[in-house]
Amino acid sequence: MCANYRPVTTEDRMLTFFGVEREPHEIPVDAWPGYLAPFNRLAEPGSGNKRIAEIGQFGLLPAFGAEMARGKRLHNARSETVARLASFRDSWREGRRCIIPAEWIYEPNWASGKPVRWRIEQAGNIPFGIAGIYKWDRDRKDDVEKWFFSMLTINADDHPVFSRFHAPGDEKRSVVILKPQDYEGWLTCSVQDAPRYFVPWEGPLEATPDPVEPRVPKAKKPPEPPRLEDPGLF
Repeated sequence: MCANYRPVTTEDRMLTFFGVEREPHEIPVDAWPGYLAPFNRLAEPGSGNKRIAEIGQFGLLPAFGAEMARGKRLHNARSETVARLASFRDSWREGRRCIIPAEWIYEPNWASGKPVRWRIEQAGNIPFGIAGIYKWDRDRKDDVEKWFFSMLTINADDHPVFSRFHAPGDEKRSVVILKPQDYEGWLTCSVQDAPRYFVPWEGPLEATPDPVEPRVPKAKKPPEPPRLEDPGLF
């Protein structure tokens, strides 16, 4: 499942590929759970199904205090359980579906015996529109209200690309990648019809190694030279 991706952030690419205008924002280049990134949703009723861009935190908040230990794991919502798990079901049942614009996504490849980050993208510099859910909630940590969103995922055991990722023995999963012609339908359809978009991506994909750059350790402050005692005159 996707815990790291490159969001679409420029106004021109958001407008060209998603038909959405947005204001410029300072957001990270790569997004991780807990980071802020853009997502697209329908405006309020009466707007004529206009799509708007919001800035939200990647990963819904847990529904109960007991789930706080899971914290950032709520960045992905399984399609099989999104309608019944407490942290996701309200967003799902109320039809709060969104599109998450991504230049590409990252997944771990274990072919070498260790996880190596790979980048998965479409050819031709075309971004993904990933199916998601969202909500407006109060961040208990900062005590502020803001948007939160999560990506929907499906089984990918038989997918020619996504089946190559994640740890040996783990179920293979992929995000739900929408066809551009399905963007409007995904946002406007009924809750009962929404699962018809939970299908594997059939288009061509490019996957290449893109390891995370090692963190440079902070330089240690050199020790101060020993202080010489005043020997006096003799």
